[in-house]
Formats: sequence, structure tokens, C-alpha cells
Amino acid sequence: MHGLARSGGSRELLRWVSGRADGWAGLLGRDGTVLYGVARDPDAASAGSAALAAEGARELTALGVRSLSFDRGPHTALLFALEGPPGTAAPVLAVIGRRPLPDRLAVLLADAALPLTMCWAAETVERKRRRVDLAESRGREAVLHLLMTGQLSIAHQVAGALKPALPDPVRVCVVECSGGGRDEVARICTELSGGRSWIVRCPVYARHLILIVPAGPEPADGRLGPEVAAVVDDCVVGTSQDVPLSDTATAYRQAFHALAVARGLPGRHAGFGSAPEPALVVGAEGARWADALLAPLLGHLPRRSQDPGSQELAATLASWLAFSSHATSHLKIHRNTLAARLRLIGELLDLDLNRVADQAALDLALAVRATPALPRSGRPAGDAAAPVLSLDEILRSPAVRSWAAQQVGPLGAPAAAGNASDPYTTLRTWLECEAQLGATAEALSISVPGVRKRLTRLETVLQRSLLRTPSARYELWLALRALDLAEGGQPNGGRRRP
Repeated sequence: MHGLARSGGSRELLRWVSGRADGWAGLLGRDGTVLYGVARDPDAASAGSAALAAEGARELTALGVRSLSFDRGPHTALLFALEGPPGTAAPVLAVIGRRPLPDRLAVLLADAALPLTMCWAAETVERKRRRVDLAESRGREAVLHLLMTGQLSIAHQVAGALKPALPDPVRVCVVECSGGGRDEVARICTELSGGRSWIVRCPVYARHLILIVPAGPEPADGRLGPEVAAVVDDCVVGTSQDVPLSDTATAYRQAFHALAVARGLPGRHAGFGSAPEPALVVGAEGARWADALLAPLLGHLPRRSQDPGSQELAATLASWLAFSSHATSHLKIHRNTLAARLRLIGELLDLDLNRVADQAALDLALAVRATPALPRSGRPAGDAAAPVLSLDEILRSPAVRSWAAQQVGPLGAPAAAGNASDPYTTLRTWLECEAQLGATAEALSISVPGVRKRLTRLETVLQRSLLRTPSARYELWLALRALDLAEGGQPNGGRRRP
């Protein structure tokens, strides 16, 4: 019995008891609730046995006795009240068997009561520990969500109950673990960082850990990334640049892009290369454009109290643009709820959310809106009523053209027209096919695995994630569009743009 208690816990011990009794054995609450119930013989695992045990547990509790035995039809019920810590309601051990019962069964059950009590107590402590761990994990996830949406004040309030304190400025690391070792990797990261890292289990990717660490004097790839990759086998780490705490969402994207590069490196770690964010180069005119584009969404008033408001819709849009269908895990909503919200957003903004062009415009507008330091007025005094520039007009600015050239610069010079293997052709075709692998493969006359291999190579060259979300497809679409406009081109047939 003690060996079963150590190796299999209360379930295996109950299974052994049910075999010795040739019947049903279980643990029940004092109110008759069945906590565990097993029967080695399937014929003994009837609902009647559990109901009889529940009746006996309630009667034992009402009488205030430690043990009880009674007969019902061809069955006999034996019940023993287990002992528990002070202030806790210990369960009741119940055995239901057909008469005649095996010899000395009552003595056997009395001997089994002690190891069962120990198992139940240990399992109760483990369940409480898991609940505490889950509560802490959900709390950290909530803080991360608040940081991603720029709600720093509330994030600091929630984080005040957890440790360590949120640093500022920060560096974000995304750690990709192999198999189910995320908890162990989290422990290792805590030790390596001296307990200074804010570690969050990613709600979207089950193999990812998100580390928010204090910014320091280390180089761009950071000290923690190489250490984690060196200590943990098959672990891949991407590290962001140092950013203010308010730019945690930007740092997460940078770390995610660095992770795509790190997968192809022997050291299994990489830092994000220097590249300005598009929201920082569009200027005041870009800020006015973003405000105008998002105005119908941000000014939306729900018709019913249970309908999502403007802030909830904006958060849904940002999550979907970042994580695509995985936004259901990020926001903890049903896929039908996500689809309904996206339909409403598309109607409010008069945009087709299935088009990469409209997705890129919205992603840029949300990024600009999340950059409060960006000036909102670039017009001379008295000219505030001048029309807001279009996205194409903003993309024609010299600052944006310079940014665009830097984005696609690693691809080198475009090859001759018609060269399907040219990286520019692959990238442009993929974006024109709305980032769909099947349509891209058909347009390039190659297989879907062939397209995937080409895009994987482009991830290494561009040092950006393309196939996994958050993807750099929005920035790349904007960059190619800006370069096309600089050359006087009108790709995509001159379709309407935001």
C-alpha cells in the first residue's frame, strides 16, 4: 500500500483496494460528492455504487461518526472518515461490494486509511500550488496585455502584487522552448537573470516564454539570450533593442523577428538589427492621417451595453493584426466573437480586412496612435482645415522613401523582369497574393513547400519573421509601395487605398 501511495497516489491505491474488495472504491466529500471513484471490475463501476456511497457519506456526516456500514440489496457499503489538517474537511473512504465481502476487508480498509490520508493531503497541497501558479501566470499575462496596449498605470498597479517590479527601460526576449519544458526553462531564466526578469508564459504560442528584462550596457543581442541558449538544449532566443517600457509592444515584435533569424544560427540566439519603426518616420501628417482613418472606430458607441466599445474593438484589431487567428488565445474569446468583431470593424472603417494593403494601413495607423510623442499638427497656423493627406501621399515623403530602401536593402538590387527566382519577385508576389502560400505557389508556378522555403530564406536575409505572426508583411508592403510610388508605379491596378 505504501509503495502504491508513493508511486501512483490515491487513484492507484483506490484501484488496488477496489480489486481486493472485488467492488467499487472511492473518496467522497462529506456532502456525498464523489472526488475519486474506481473499480477494477467494469461490472462494479455502476452509477448505483457511486449513489450508494454518496448516501452513506451523507449519513456518516449527519451521525458524526468515524465509520459506518450498511446493506442495500445485494451490496454492502463500508465507509471510513479520513483525518485531515485542522480546519479542513477530510474526505470519506467508501467501498461498495457484493456480499459476502472478502475476509478481513474492514481491517484492510482501516490500514489503507493512513496512506490514503497522506496522499489526499499531498494532492490537496499540489492542487493549491497549481492554482496559485495559474493565478500568478494569468496575472503576469494580464500585465503583459496592459503593457502591449499602452496602459502603463494599470500595469504598474497589477504588477505591484507580483515580483519583480517592472523595469524601465526594458529589453524583451522571446524564448522558444522544445517540447513541454517551458516551466523548467522559466526557472532557468529566473536564475540566470538573478530574479530581475519579468517572465510571462506566452498566451498565444505554447512553446514561447516572453522575458521583460532591465535594459543594460550589454550589446544588442544581450547577455541573457546567449546564456539561455547555451544552458538549454534546443532553445532559441530572440532579443529586442532597448526601449522605454511604454514601447513594450514594439520590443516584442523586434524580439519575435530576431527569433526567426536565430532559428538558422548555430548559436540559436540573435538580436534585432537596427531599423526605425514606420510610425516614427511618417511625421505629423502621418499622425493626422492615422487619426482620420481610425476616427470611425475610436468614436464608435455600442448600441447595447454588452456590445464591445471602441477601446475593446481597437484592442481586438491590434491583436488580430499581430497574431491573426491566434488572437482568440490572446484575447480569450471565441473565434465566432472574433469574426463578428472584425466584421464590425471592417464596416466602421469601410475597409476590406482580407487585403494586406488595408491590414498594413491599419497596422501603421495603430502604431502611430500608440506613439503619443508624435506631433499631431504639421500645418501652419490658420491651415488646420486643410484636407488630410492620403497614405500614398505620406509614403512619397523623403523620410519614408529612405526608410523603405533600408527595409528591402538586404535583398540587393532587383533582378531582370520576369525572373521568378528573384527575391523581390517572390516577396512582391506573396504580398500581392494576400500572403497566401497556395495562391503564391500558383502565381510563381512552384510548389507550396517551395514558396515556404523561399520565404524562410528571406526571413534570414531580411532578419524579420514572415511566415509566423507577428509578421513583417505590413512593413514590407508599405516599403514596396513607397518605392513603387517613388518610381511613379501604380501596382495592384490602382485600387482604392486608405
